[in-house]
Amino acid sequence: MPAYLDPSLDDKELLTGVSFASGGTGYDPQTSQIVGVLSFADQLDQFKEYIEKIKGIVGEERTQYILANSLFLVVAGSDDLANTYFTIGLRRLQYDIPSYSNLMVSCASKFIKDIYNLGARRIGVFNAAPIGCLPSQRTLSGNGHGMCVEKYNKAAQSYNTKLQAELKHLHNTLDGSRVVNLDIYTPLLAIVENPQRYGLEVVDRGCCGTGNIEVAVLCNQLLPTCLDDSKYLFWDSYHPTNKGYTILLNEVVGKYFSDFF
Repeated sequence: MPAYLDPSLDDKELLTGVSFASGGTGYDPQTSQIVGVLSFADQLDQFKEYIEKIKGIVGEERTQYILANSLFLVVAGSDDLANTYFTIGLRRLQYDIPSYSNLMVSCASKFIKDIYNLGARRIGVFNAAPIGCLPSQRTLSGNGHGMCVEKYNKAAQSYNTKLQAELKHLHNTLDGSRVVNLDIYTPLLAIVENPQRYGLEVVDRGCCGTGNIEVAVLCNQLLPTCLDDSKYLFWDSYHPTNKGYTILLNEVVGKYFSDFF
């Protein structure tokens, strides 16, 4: 799916779907500020701009039909917890985990209502990953290749429980909506705990560099990579490999696809 900000986008691509995502952002406005990426407010403004472009191509009525029948996927939360709360730590001066997870859920709920009011109806929201099992978080916590960081996973679970309840409430109260909680926590943890079942061998470090701390742009042509990334769950210390994503996608699609219809 092309990025909305891709300058080469043509009308056909606008009509068949685009991505407003900005890597590293989160529900907490501070998350995007820390890493200098587009906030959810920025993305919402772009979505409004997108709607006007669609109206100019196909008209008001067809635009509303397209929006109502499109699938909207919202992926956020893990960066808020792993980076903004635990790694940077500034939010820990203001919030404990229960209150911070409340902030995240409140921001998520507002965003979902905002896109619903603009015409979105089929909305899938991913919960937070077991962040304590990410190689970078194992390293930064001092666990290294040891066990997952339990307090980080418990924080994700706390948020996920509240998010699921809020999404159920929105599903029941936003007329005509299909708001679906997409659980990524459970299948990712299952892979970490039993990688052989999924044809994987290495789940505690990434394929790039040492696999312990390198992430995103720090993984580049200057660093060595593993010989066979299909044996690894993680490409860098935070993001899955193509095989990892494929396994997770198959789990999610198989379980939740029918909930949108």
